[in-house]
Amino acid sequence: MDNRKVGFIGLGNMGGRMTRRLVDAGIRVTGFDTQSGAAERAGATSASSLAQLVESNPLILLSLPDSKAVESVISGENGVLAYCRAGQTVVDLSTAAASSTRHLHGLLAAKGVNYIDAGISGGAAAAEKGTLTLMVGGDASAIESIAWAFAPIASKVVVMGGSGAGHTTKLLNNFLNAVSLAATAEVMVAGKKAGLDLHRLLEVLNSSSGVNFATLNRFPRIVDGDYLEGGLTGKLMTKDLVLYTDLLHELGTASLNSAGPLASFGLATALGYGDAISNRVVDAIGDISGGVRLHYPNTQ
Repeated sequence: MDNRKVGFIGLGNMGGRMTRRLVDAGIRVTGFDTQSGAAERAGATSASSLAQLVESNPLILLSLPDSKAVESVISGENGVLAYCRAGQTVVDLSTAAASSTRHLHGLLAAKGVNYIDAGISGGAAAAEKGTLTLMVGGDASAIESIAWAFAPIASKVVVMGGSGAGHTTKLLNNFLNAVSLAATAEVMVAGKKAGLDLHRLLEVLNSSSGVNFATLNRFPRIVDGDYLEGGLTGKLMTKDLVLYTDLLHELGTASLNSAGPLASFGLATALGYGDAISNRVVDAIGDISGGVRLHYPNTQ
């Protein structure tokens, strides 16, 4: 019997899949989520309360929508901070502001608790298969001590530096993800309107200088009507872009290329796609370009 134990807070689209991977690896997981039945659906034991989860697990993982939610769960009334004890480790797998992460790190360190930020990349498909990439910040020895918990969920773990370094890296990555997705969506709509065969267009792009993650992994499915539902929503993509621009402001770095993806995903939300997967940005661009859908036959 494996004696390793984890408390997992936030069992949504990503957290639920990561929890299932941990459970399938023989790790005992206690789950806590605002949605009734989320722990059971992921194969975990449901905690009776946040206090019970924190008090009964030496390692606590978080997968939450944003810094506001993380701050509420950790330092809010009756949060993790109220029940944690020296020697525990808390890992934040959310996409969050590094400044908030460093603040929470200080609060938890004062109680002798390790706080590790671990940005994740790969989406729902990688979470399902346990092939996520983790970009991690925090104390190196604390990170090494919980390698067993990362192994079932990630195929690559890169330690980026001290507290906040993991979340900083995640925001930089997500910005490039947003740029490539929004720009490729625009190109594909233009290709459709020009009467091009979109499969052949992708064949050219993927062997040319325009190749990117979206041309390789997203649009070969989208052009056939499969939007890869279940991944990052348009609203969450916009949230990540705002966090990116805030980060660059803090760093004193010019942000000359953020306007395009911010406009694209803002448009998608305004047209009703905000709660759908961010890949639907191509439909938003199609809507204002004459009602274009990539997977419908050409009518011109």
